[in-house]
Amino acid sequence: MTKYIYAFSEGSQAMKDLLGGKGANLAEMKRLGLPVPDGFTITTEACIEYLKHGSTLSNELKEELHNQLAAFSERTGKAFSSNENLLLVSVRSGAKISMPGMMDTILNLGLNDENVEKLADKTGDARFAYDCYRRLLQMFGQVVYGIPMNAFDQYFDKYKEEHGYEVDADIPAEVLKEISDRFKEIYVEEVYKPFPQEPLKQLTEAVEAVFKSWDNDRARVYRDLNDIPHDIGTAVNVQEMVFGNSGDRSGTGLAFTRNPVTGENKLFGEYLLNAQGEDVVAGIRTPKEIATLDSQMPDVYQEFVDVTEKLETHYKDMQDIEFTIENANLYILQTRNGKRTAKAAMKIAVDLVDEGVITKDEALTKVDVKSIDTLLHPAFEEKALEAAEAISEAGLPASPGASTGKVVFSAEDAKTQAEQGEKVILMRPETSPEDIEGMVASEAIVTTHGGMTSHAAVVARGMGKCCVTGCSNLNIDTENKVVNYHGKEIHEGDVISVDGSTGNIYLGEIETTSAEHSEEFDRFMQWAEEAARLGVRMNAETPADIQAGYQFDASGIGLVRTEHMFFGAERLVQMRRFILASSKEERVDALNEIRKYQTEDFEEIFRLSNGRPTIVRLLDPPLHEFLPKSEEEIQIVSNQLDVQPDVLKKRLNDLHEVNPMLGHRGCRLAVTYPELAEMQAEAIIGSVMRLQAEGIESKPEIMIPLVSTVEEFKTLKDTIQTTISELEERENKTVNYLIGTMIETPRACLIAGQLAQESEFFSFGTNDLTQLTYGFSRDDAGKFISEYINRDLLTIDPFQTLDVDGVGQLIKTAVEQAKASNPQIKIGVCGELGGDPKSIHFFNDLAIDYVSCSPFRVPGAILAAAQSQVESERLVGANK
Repeated sequence: MTKYIYAFSEGSQAMKDLLGGKGANLAEMKRLGLPVPDGFTITTEACIEYLKHGSTLSNELKEELHNQLAAFSERTGKAFSSNENLLLVSVRSGAKISMPGMMDTILNLGLNDENVEKLADKTGDARFAYDCYRRLLQMFGQVVYGIPMNAFDQYFDKYKEEHGYEVDADIPAEVLKEISDRFKEIYVEEVYKPFPQEPLKQLTEAVEAVFKSWDNDRARVYRDLNDIPHDIGTAVNVQEMVFGNSGDRSGTGLAFTRNPVTGENKLFGEYLLNAQGEDVVAGIRTPKEIATLDSQMPDVYQEFVDVTEKLETHYKDMQDIEFTIENANLYILQTRNGKRTAKAAMKIAVDLVDEGVITKDEALTKVDVKSIDTLLHPAFEEKALEAAEAISEAGLPASPGASTGKVVFSAEDAKTQAEQGEKVILMRPETSPEDIEGMVASEAIVTTHGGMTSHAAVVARGMGKCCVTGCSNLNIDTENKVVNYHGKEIHEGDVISVDGSTGNIYLGEIETTSAEHSEEFDRFMQWAEEAARLGVRMNAETPADIQAGYQFDASGIGLVRTEHMFFGAERLVQMRRFILASSKEERVDALNEIRKYQTEDFEEIFRLSNGRPTIVRLLDPPLHEFLPKSEEEIQIVSNQLDVQPDVLKKRLNDLHEVNPMLGHRGCRLAVTYPELAEMQAEAIIGSVMRLQAEGIESKPEIMIPLVSTVEEFKTLKDTIQTTISELEERENKTVNYLIGTMIETPRACLIAGQLAQESEFFSFGTNDLTQLTYGFSRDDAGKFISEYINRDLLTIDPFQTLDVDGVGQLIKTAVEQAKASNPQIKIGVCGELGGDPKSIHFFNDLAIDYVSCSPFRVPGAILAAAQSQVESERLVGANK
């Protein structure tokens, strides 16, 4: 028979999965001898069973609950409805992973019309008794029956105003009794049933309500935002009440053992006298700083300081502690690892190492990888944000940061206005590679279409630029230069503010706070680099991105996307001349011009890399992306190339593909046009030769994209080697280089052993590999992925976090085959998943050598790699 309920004395910190974080910590504090009110925990397994099988507690659980109540009464000497020693309890949720404020709490449970009089007689304080009763009526009504809290608050606040009561403590007992009677009437008006007078019925319904709260909207949203699984459930903690609202020698408060904003090693918190816990959170009264307690109750304050020090030493981390004082007696109601800013997390981790409390490896586990983004990008000032008008709260946080600027609707306008000194925000239904110059010029990018791996998202992250995608509630009309939202309009030149960390967009300018680097950050990241097994490279091709990546200690470049080099105005003309050429000679003439630009670009890239490994991917996207789309653009290109519009349109029609992402792109371009691969190989090696003359050695790695057969790879490898050999002979120089491929088709994964005999390195392109494995378009998946996740058809968005069971198994198979066939082969991951912490944990367990991600994701990737390695070594040590 499954045990569903544990007394606090039966549990421990190690039982967090079963008892939830709160229950496990209450049990642990009980074990440590701290002043914790007695109680018991109903397990997460009971919650999961309840949510699976029905709307009432099972008979088995009810029987166990009765038995626990009997044992609880015996331990405390109290019982529900007892004339001598009345038992009242709190009922609180508590999941394995802390979710502050997301689920529900009920205090003073067990009171009814009779018991409130017993409490008044026992304490000699009728005002206190009825204050507890009206609180129970409010909490129980909202949590259990779904009565809007406003239904109670409107009456309560109006009554206080009409009768001149400034604070709750001024209201006398007879008035609180009148208010309680009115609250009971609200039950009948709102839900057509009375407040339950039987304490056991109250408890049963409260437990069911807490279980149900696991699936309320705010809890699900919080879990989605914080990558918390939806299937772990919550425990329920039933605990003897202690009363902070029982007079001026009583109170309640919350405190952190260190400052959660700055990380300063100083007690940080607030408390209220003559109050219950919800009063502090609700902000009805202004609380006092915790240090003030020293002058009001010095003995209690010193006891509290001693408890906080003991808890921090025991848990080896900054603690968030909830406490109540009842008649000058201190009680601890909760402790947990405290939420903190990224800045504070860094300082606390480093300080704990310096204080000898934890090791460097333990410190690496104390900082959330995602929080590092906030240290690298500006953020909006919180108070200013609260007052701002939201335009959209439906977007995806595609690239973090906080930016303000004037709205523009085209890349050309963005570039022009930025050159005139304006700060602009580019708003488009979607972006394409041709928009790159406008994206570079903009403070932020906003799109209505596309997901977290759309073109706008990937490019923006690469540039460390703020971006929000998938704003489905906006209608961006680029032709009329207007955005429609909530029945209102935004026009070109209007100022908006974009929060790439939340996906929200606001009207007007909002004050920002700058990103800060600290000594603690530098020391912490050094520890992470020392601990990590996986190398971390960057995806970058512009000087600014490369410099940023190397400032963040990237070990090299894992992906240079050469297509981004073709969209400058002069280059685009030559690229279009190449595409529209009717003979090889014309194509070569155009490519000769492009090679000059490419050589200069590669020279700058290799110069900045200064001997570090650099992977250059040959041209990958379909050719139509370089061609004009609108009639206006067609006319401009017609004039530039001296081609009749009708001839140009015919060529555009010839190049049209039904499914270009599966068509003439990747290695297929170079198979069709070998001169394209020859030109790029010459530009790469030619730039290396130029740098050799300056004494700068480079490590170029030439990557052939989208290979599916060994024959494809061998054909292009021969073309590249022949071109380079001829160049070396002509220049009388030699260059060390590697030729490899990007593994991004399922077939390439399955023949990886054969490819590894020809290829000198692999790099998994997880964006294309995911879309080809699922058959999902990564640009269009945003239209349905969220619905799949909401309906539990998918547990994660596979374009943001690796699909371990599908795509992950293809990668695992490919790595094992490749290493068996060619033990010396270097293997990396260069898709967006190369910067995702959960995906990095999977990659770290394989024989993969490095991951590569956007420059501003490099520190997070280094930390994720370090955390994964620390965890792996811990498990190995535990199993010895």
